[in-house]
Amino acid sequence: MKLLRLARILSIGLRYGLEEFFLGHERVRPLRWLVRVTLFWRPLNEPRGVRLRRALEALGPIFVKFGQMLSTRRDLVPLDIADELAQLQDRVPPFPSSEAIAALEATYTKPLVDVFAEFDATPVASASVAQVHFARLHDGTAVAVKVLRPRIAPVIAHDVSLLYAAAGLVEKLFADGKRLRPREVVSEFEKHLADELDLMREAANCSQLRRNFKDSPLLKVPEVYWDYCGRDVMVMDRMDGIPVSQIERLRESGVNIPKLAATGVEIFFTQVFRDGFFHADMHPGNILVRPGSEQYIALDFGIMGTLTEVDKQYLARNFLAFFRRDYKGVALAHLESGWVPADTRIDELEAAVRAVCEPVFDRPLKDISFGRVLLQLFQASRRFNVEIQPQLVLLQKTLLNIEGLGRQLDPDLDLWKTAKPFLERWMNEQMGWRALVKNLQAEAPKWAVLLPQLPRLAHTYLSRSDDQSALETRLEHIAAQQTRNAWLLAVAIGLAVLSLALILLK
Repeated sequence: MKLLRLARILSIGLRYGLEEFFLGHERVRPLRWLVRVTLFWRPLNEPRGVRLRRALEALGPIFVKFGQMLSTRRDLVPLDIADELAQLQDRVPPFPSSEAIAALEATYTKPLVDVFAEFDATPVASASVAQVHFARLHDGTAVAVKVLRPRIAPVIAHDVSLLYAAAGLVEKLFADGKRLRPREVVSEFEKHLADELDLMREAANCSQLRRNFKDSPLLKVPEVYWDYCGRDVMVMDRMDGIPVSQIERLRESGVNIPKLAATGVEIFFTQVFRDGFFHADMHPGNILVRPGSEQYIALDFGIMGTLTEVDKQYLARNFLAFFRRDYKGVALAHLESGWVPADTRIDELEAAVRAVCEPVFDRPLKDISFGRVLLQLFQASRRFNVEIQPQLVLLQKTLLNIEGLGRQLDPDLDLWKTAKPFLERWMNEQMGWRALVKNLQAEAPKWAVLLPQLPRLAHTYLSRSDDQSALETRLEHIAAQQTRNAWLLAVAIGLAVLSLALILLK
């Protein structure tokens, strides 16, 4: 099955002439010419961006998601390709409405007219694993109905198996293969893809994020209608807003674009450091803006990231040290977290981080290529055997999305100055006197219950300790006695054998 899927990937790539992306180097250019001559019959009149988008659509959801991510990286991808790939964010070809209606009726086990007063059979958005229809409940509530694509699970399973095979090759063929831990990264990706195929889980994610930002002026999250949800169907509030990528419409509605960009950064850091629960698929197709305000509207909650308290503390230390240009602090955080070997020289790691990061400070986003910075950090990490952390892959992906979004909204946005005050405030709340008071208040009820029980618990522990000591002494005595008995038995058997030998010799 893997070979069939691989053959399909190669055939689609050749059909749309994608070899030009891989065979453009001088050393392999003759091979590109050979492919063109061999496949001269292919109609390649469309621009390369269109051909790439159509190929990704034909290959399925994993490749569509890859195209979505590329569409936000206009500093790394040519503009003609980025503009075309942007259509993958919410304009993936929809599946037939008859299949959507059949899936809904199978979930509700009743005709659709008994569930919704109105249902628009034409989808308003179509993504890689699901599509959305507008509807109205019988009480008049306007809702959005998300329906999973039929027969999507087997396609994803085949693609993930190919990713595992590719990860195995990376581990075997490349010197840095094991350090990069590609299998763990694919496993993390597989887990989140599986979550996307369960719309009940997505509904729970949406409900949690809504609770985290209840009454917040920063972010609005739709309400979930649980009575209408199932594994293949999710029903939530219909949200009206302007797509964040339509900057001219936002300006015309009175939105302050620089403030909107700064708000996006604040939302990201709030999700990561306050909640440890963040939207990990923040491409422009999943974000709307309320007209006339700087409030974001979140959509599509299939991929959400979580961080432990240890992860949050580590990341905050790194970000804050980075913003303060404390490169020794960055190096020490890596060492204390166990990401680099214990014998790593701090001064050398500090110098390597400084060489990469110092040139990007005090520059607007339009003058910074984070793709180049990440590449340089990767090259530095190779020297110090830094291990890739799979649990932070989603966070890295989200950072790239945030950067791409910020670059589109306000190229002059100073990411450092926007994020630094938030992180300093958060660190003070976590480690300063406020954190001490907060923790004391949180632990006080537990202490109030535990303190009256301390004398009884201490007496019980000491009694058990005495009993345990007596038991251990008794067991040691029995073991010693058994050892002595074994030695006596061995001596007796030896004497008996010796006596028998003497009798036989006579």
